[in-house]
Amino acid sequence: MTRDKETGVAVVTLNRPERLNAVDLDTAEQLSGIWRELRFDETVRAVVLTGAGERAFCTGIDRSAEVAQPSSPYSTDDPLIAIGPKANDLWKPVIAAVRGMACGGAFYLLGEAEFVITAEDATFFDPHTTYGMVSAYESMYLALRMPHGEAARLALMGTAERMSARRAYEIGFVSEVTVPGEELTVALCCAETIASYPTEAVQGTVRSVWAAKEATLAAAHSRAPAFVTLGNLPPDRQAELFTTRRSKDFRMR
Repeated sequence: MTRDKETGVAVVTLNRPERLNAVDLDTAEQLSGIWRELRFDETVRAVVLTGAGERAFCTGIDRSAEVAQPSSPYSTDDPLIAIGPKANDLWKPVIAAVRGMACGGAFYLLGEAEFVITAEDATFFDPHTTYGMVSAYESMYLALRMPHGEAARLALMGTAERMSARRAYEIGFVSEVTVPGEELTVALCCAETIASYPTEAVQGTVRSVWAAKEATLAAAHSRAPAFVTLGNLPPDRQAELFTTRRSKDFRMR
């Protein structure tokens, strides 16, 4: 993370480009810590979230991050549940700058950003169903940010289809599309403008917009553990599908 005290903007970068910025358990803990740290840093008034490298913003959870789960279908330990700013009670505006792939667990982060700026080469997809997993939390975030049919299609099509930056813009999931490499500059420009406004008014507005949907999300999240536990294939079967169905062939729209 970098901070610019002159502009009041911090940049949080997912920095695992060799793993396509997938989130392992250490990264999840670091993200939670960063958001909580920023709550108390009065020099930071806006945040830009991005990913290192050109290939991916974030490809969700690193498959090496195994978490033992309880046997009850009514409880599950989701390692990504607290990686977003809102989950850590941060009400400073967060703008996401996306280049390359954003999939799966990336939607925990994008779902809690105020808005998203993407490069033209950005793509969005959710691989869960392909590998015998329920897209629960991810789909819930998507359903708050795009029309129902688009969220359902993205979640259900798995790895067979990717949503382009253009399509994401058309449906309102993305607020602006830039030439590759300019997404961070545009996001920083927006963040600097917002950071120049009175802090209380900005944070109150962030809180107000989120209040319009947080009750719906909380109710949905309360049911997610049962959906995941009841619908997921056993881990060994998931791993088998991951190995046998892995393919670079997909449809772009």
